[in-house]
Amino acid sequence: MPSPSAKHIVIVGAGPGGLTCAMILAHRGFRVTVLEREPRVGGRNAAIRLGPYTFDTGPTFLMFKDILDQVFHESGANSESLLEYKRLEPMYRLHFRDRHMDMSSDHAALKTELARCFPGHEAAFDRFFAREQRRFTYMLPCLQKSYHKASSLLSREMRRALPHLALTRKLYDVMSGYFNDPDLALAFTFQSKYLGMSPWECPGVFAMIPYIEHAFGIYHTTGGLSRISDAMADVARRNGADIRLGATVRRVLAPNRVARGVELDSGATIEADAVVINADFGHAMTTLFEPGLLRKYSPARVARKEYSCSTYMLYLGLDTCYADCPHHAIAFAPDYRRQINSITAGRLPEGSPSFYVRNASLNDPTLAPAGHSAVYILVPTPNNRGGTDWSRTAPELRERVLSAIEARTPMKDIRRHIVAEKAITPADWQSEHHVYLGATFNLAHCVSQMVYFRPRNQFEEVDRCYLVGGGTHPGSGLPTIYESGRIVANLLCRRHNVPFVSGNLVV
Repeated sequence: MPSPSAKHIVIVGAGPGGLTCAMILAHRGFRVTVLEREPRVGGRNAAIRLGPYTFDTGPTFLMFKDILDQVFHESGANSESLLEYKRLEPMYRLHFRDRHMDMSSDHAALKTELARCFPGHEAAFDRFFAREQRRFTYMLPCLQKSYHKASSLLSREMRRALPHLALTRKLYDVMSGYFNDPDLALAFTFQSKYLGMSPWECPGVFAMIPYIEHAFGIYHTTGGLSRISDAMADVARRNGADIRLGATVRRVLAPNRVARGVELDSGATIEADAVVINADFGHAMTTLFEPGLLRKYSPARVARKEYSCSTYMLYLGLDTCYADCPHHAIAFAPDYRRQINSITAGRLPEGSPSFYVRNASLNDPTLAPAGHSAVYILVPTPNNRGGTDWSRTAPELRERVLSAIEARTPMKDIRRHIVAEKAITPADWQSEHHVYLGATFNLAHCVSQMVYFRPRNQFEEVDRCYLVGGGTHPGSGLPTIYESGRIVANLLCRRHNVPFVSGNLVV
């Protein structure tokens, strides 16, 4: 438990980044108060429950599990004693126009699939893996440090990584250099959608994402990935953190541009030695500060930033199981590049959409009653800059999505078995989940919005204010969001001269 003289840190939001920061700081002796608007923790990593069916709101699989294990360890806990993991093999199934392929982190199994679907490309995978392993080795240290000072761009880690950043190349260009079949190149570039970007626009450095999948595998957590946030909250509370649910922060109190605490919607104020913001970046900048306070991130300047795409979501409780459908499946529209270009331009594509389906009940019986299943469907869409009227568009898109699933997967009669249903449109992401422009994956990861040029973990506009989550460094995705929480915890320890051990580094 913290001492009465411990520094008090207020964290706005109990998403994955805020919870990571909370459990580490509480373990290191800080007094921590987490304020969460919703009646549950997790943010976009929370559970959705429709009667007896359980779904993850957003992230549906865990990659680079080592990061999660490390942040639990630095909080005095063991993630494997708190969560039940299942490594998925195959990782996912990819549906192309004329074939499907099961992608595996078992390289022997993957090469068998390559020989079946794309004969002659087995050696190309070896070249990909060896080269991207080197890139990743140089990049990882750069993702685990703060860039709140310009001098950090000249750090030893960054200088070593610079030749491997592929700054002038896009992800698809990098992968087509290994794989000359367009569909196979797509199998190693669709991961740009984890960032809400097109593979033809995503920086080439993100070739590390498919490498991480093929090097470390992907995992499911029993009960859904929302159980990770629940476990983090339990550890934070055990370490002494105070997590208050249903506590909406109206404003960060920052007289003279120094964060001194927060004001709640109730009118109550809470003083703090530092404030950590885990709200969506654009939403936080446009709502949580006194009007006129922010300059670099004024509402007008925030509006000019580049943002990710959005998503249309369907959560379906079914009164049947589809044992012949994999845990994860991605189907590419026949005109995939044209559809992606349309989304990037702010237009909802016509025709049969690309989609992702998670059939997690295949491996997790806790998500639905026996003989039933909880199916999660995601469709990439433009964010709300595109001006789509979702009250008119959503019903028609629902029918197109279900028709595409029935045509392209073994779920041939899915409509007949729907007994519970919820949809989230880009408009809902913005109005109900407080996601700026409904941009589900936050600020775009273009070169001009990365590392030092991304909003910084030690917020540059207000002293004693810090940022965690997908809108700051290192970026979107659960592992990097966890890393943002750890980076901020380390920054606060350095500021207040609290010794700590982070990873293998004694500071």
